[in-house]
Amino acid sequence: MSSHVEAARQLIRSELAGEGLKCVTSSFQAECVAVVHMITLEAPDIPVLFLDTGYHFAETYAYRDEIASRLSLKLVNLAPKSTVAEQEAEHGLLYQTAPNRCCGFRKVEPLFGGLAGYDVWFTGLRREQSPTRAGLETVEPFKLPSGKTLRKISPLAHWTTKEVWQYMKQWDIPLLPLYERGYTSIGCEPCTALPFDPENPRSGRWAGQQKLECGIHIQAQ
Repeated sequence: MSSHVEAARQLIRSELAGEGLKCVTSSFQAECVAVVHMITLEAPDIPVLFLDTGYHFAETYAYRDEIASRLSLKLVNLAPKSTVAEQEAEHGLLYQTAPNRCCGFRKVEPLFGGLAGYDVWFTGLRREQSPTRAGLETVEPFKLPSGKTLRKISPLAHWTTKEVWQYMKQWDIPLLPLYERGYTSIGCEPCTALPFDPENPRSGRWAGQQKLECGIHIQAQ
């Protein structure tokens, strides 16, 4: 067992033993599934929050259901106030004209609303994922717009992509099939392309836009 795996397990056990209501978010990318697997080995009934934007790949939805069944997850699908059809009827294709607003409606608002009932938030974030995450710590305070501060835990912060994939292979957990098509960071289908920068796995997200984050990991000031 690598030192990073053992450190992640120890952190998870320690945080689960603490006070407060806990949850874990998952986009069902590889690191998210790895951290969900590690956490549910210790706490099988922990809520697993998934942002159901309505714009995900069909493969993502099918994989979410497969993993939820395989790991017997307590899956909580967080949906926006408006359906895709309602939003497009009112605002047009925001993912083309105003991607920040689209992420705000379909990701940020639902997630922050869903997190309001919890005290400890586990994520699958890693430093290696993007320059915007290079300073990520395993334990950080996170302030919601309401003013409530959560304890945000990223057990895989220091893991490499290779370590994530080794963990999935070790536990015989299948990967989201979109990786086989060359995708390295997978979000909503209209805003996800193959990476154009081999040094930045998230370079295929919001292609052509000056945007690297959807906003769910940017806390209120």
